[in-house]
Amino acid sequence: MGILVQKFGGTSLSTPQAREHVIRNVKRELASGYSLVIVVSAMGRRGEPYATDTLLDWAVQNGDSLPEREKDLLMCCGEIISATTLCGLLENEGIASTVLTGAQAGFMTDSNYGNARILDVRPERILRELREDKVVIVTGFQGQTEAGDLTTLGRGGSDTSATALGAALHADMVDIYTDVNGILTADPRIVEDAKPLTYVSYTEICNMAHQGAKVIHPRAVEIAMQAQIPVRVRSTFSENEGTLVTNPEGFNDIQSGGIVDRFVTGIAYVSNVTQISVECPDGNGTGVQLQIFKSMADNGISVDFINVTPTEALYTVFDDKSEKAISVLQQLGLRPKSLSGCAKVSVIGGGINGVPGIMARIVEALSSQNIQILQSADSNTTIWVLVKKEDMVQSLRSLHAMFELHR
Repeated sequence: MGILVQKFGGTSLSTPQAREHVIRNVKRELASGYSLVIVVSAMGRRGEPYATDTLLDWAVQNGDSLPEREKDLLMCCGEIISATTLCGLLENEGIASTVLTGAQAGFMTDSNYGNARILDVRPERILRELREDKVVIVTGFQGQTEAGDLTTLGRGGSDTSATALGAALHADMVDIYTDVNGILTADPRIVEDAKPLTYVSYTEICNMAHQGAKVIHPRAVEIAMQAQIPVRVRSTFSENEGTLVTNPEGFNDIQSGGIVDRFVTGIAYVSNVTQISVECPDGNGTGVQLQIFKSMADNGISVDFINVTPTEALYTVFDDKSEKAISVLQQLGLRPKSLSGCAKVSVIGGGINGVPGIMARIVEALSSQNIQILQSADSNTTIWVLVKKEDMVQSLRSLHAMFELHR
């Protein structure tokens, strides 16, 4: 057997009972003959003592003036506590283990503190420890610059650490453990009959992650796709194998009867967005459009859901950036119109491209519930519609039913 990378998130490590499940998963894979590299996140969520957000709150409560470099030093503490805790528990079970920080594990990054990009992974130290038959526990979410300063990788950084290690170590698989049983067709908190998926393609899950599905970070999927490393998303608390993320040609290995052809894989959403529209007067569309989007970029405002015509520019920003965006446009002498409290709903599937009738079914599902489509766009694998936030829940449920994703 080869190398298996396991990643355990904060909820998988937050209680003694959860950590027992982690140990069970480790023992099962060791018994299968794998060499194990385990990536861990900080324990728990905001309010729990070692969670990343709790540490950030601590900095705010104590002067709120911590420089970004020093803030990364603070944030690295949560994963170190998780890693050493797990190491002690494994040693108590007679499993030889060692802890490496992201820096010691070979993660080299740029110096963009708080959201650093991985430049290289140098896994020689990990490989030495594996040759000594140790389980290697790596602190996720972190690395170091060439100058030796510690950095963190931003939200979802532990997922990214896991797939980057999988690529560098040429691992057989990367297992991402969460508190849900794989990737579902929709958010089960909203769509009660959402079903777990046996498999999805890299492209599908990357789109789902970008469009609001929070089960795995899109950067992590992109790295796995580049390296062609299969990823399983599974529950820490279940023996179920969860969802396999791989290339479509790999699906044949899962289902002996052949691939089930599906147009739509899942429904995702992003809420709390504002639609902004700006008319381009006097036919000077090109000049005004350049002004609009350059001013957004210069002011650090991320734009999405962009529709541009010769007479209008239409796009969305997050609600908490809308006032700033409108003020910037007004300073340019423009007269923007805005609609806050919207949601972007996404219909995602590798089989959408070139199939007649998908948009018609979306319109049918929404119009049957008297839901107004404010804006739409599409790509090869996704169709987006913008709706009012109060219509979001019913939109998700209606689209899920229309495409029979509960089956």
